[in-house]
Amino acid sequence: MRDLLRRAPRGWRGMGLVLALGATLVLAPGCTLSNLRTVAPTPTAPAILASLSTPTAAPDLPRRAASTGTAAPAVPTSVSIPGTATPAAQPPVNGPLNEDEAVVRVVEKMNPAVVTVLNQLQSQGTGFGGEASGTGVIIDARGYIATNNHVVANQQSLEVIFADSHKAVATLVGADPISDLAVLKVDGTMPAVASLGDSDKLKPGETVIAIGSALGDFHNTVTEGVVSGLNRSLPGDNGVTMENLIQTDAAINHGNSGGPLLNLRGEVIGINTAVVRSTGTGDVAEGLGFAIPVNTVKTITSALITQGKVARPYLGVQSRPVTASLASYFNLLDANGNLLDHGVVVLDVTANSPAETVGLRPGDVILAINGQAIDLDNTLLNILTHFAVNDRVTLSVIRAGKALEIPVTLTERP
Repeated sequence: MRDLLRRAPRGWRGMGLVLALGATLVLAPGCTLSNLRTVAPTPTAPAILASLSTPTAAPDLPRRAASTGTAAPAVPTSVSIPGTATPAAQPPVNGPLNEDEAVVRVVEKMNPAVVTVLNQLQSQGTGFGGEASGTGVIIDARGYIATNNHVVANQQSLEVIFADSHKAVATLVGADPISDLAVLKVDGTMPAVASLGDSDKLKPGETVIAIGSALGDFHNTVTEGVVSGLNRSLPGDNGVTMENLIQTDAAINHGNSGGPLLNLRGEVIGINTAVVRSTGTGDVAEGLGFAIPVNTVKTITSALITQGKVARPYLGVQSRPVTASLASYFNLLDANGNLLDHGVVVLDVTANSPAETVGLRPGDVILAINGQAIDLDNTLLNILTHFAVNDRVTLSVIRAGKALEIPVTLTERP
């Protein structure tokens, strides 16, 4: 029995990144683990706690809606839909509470909305696929649960365990590897629905609470900490850097992935996703947990619920980042004859793609999109995520030492 870990991509300054996914593997004789992969300033406590009470069901989301317009979607302030009823205001708690009492009240309010997610993995070659586990949070009274994509990756079947220990079969509504978010659906009456806050109002030093299934066995474990930093970046899957993350020193353990990070209002302000344990130099890191901000969660989960996917813009090139050694070896020069120090070299152009339509060629170097420079910290894929399908953008390109500005319309990623 051991945890199923997800290794950090190579080249990130040697830092070991572990996604907080707990797992148990059952392997047939001869099987190995080598091919498996996982993982508004703050009011005072008395003022905040006067508003805490029992949770109410969130309004329904639409079951299916067509994509609208070409502009990037605005961050919604909630997952409510026009025309649905608004929950009644909750009565205040009598009397002021200190911070310890505040944490207890938040946990009492939110615990029923937190679930353990069990993932029966697909078989990897021969033998059993094993089981992975993580955490989820109920975001809609119809049974929609937000969690991490890496919690449900390679799933054969899914099940959730509620805080009262009863189990329910879950289905995967949709997942988005780029944001590392996914939505599950279970039938029946939900014991509670989480309130979603506004992560744009967070400030370093705010008290936060994490709830999750530590190590997969200790369901609804509670830890407390502070917001240690904002707008952090970590390498993710598919060559995309996860941006705008919340850093916290609240203990995040394997199995916490997909669980909520809460403020003292009892609102979800993030979904826990990763923890840094050590660096390539042998330094041991403590208290370095990261969460996806809830405003991102609102946008992505709304798209997954209504469309089953997140539409991502697409250019259609295979490329390689420009480095000093690469520029020197291939003599990649800008229009002034200087060696290039950023951008990506086009290796191949996909047939019938936007890149082919506008005549991009292997050997072209794309320096920027709409003036946003492409480099090792701001990758081509990351910059593309800042745009929407059908957006018309301008590529800054070097071709055989000549500078070109090439307009192109982005299509939806296949």
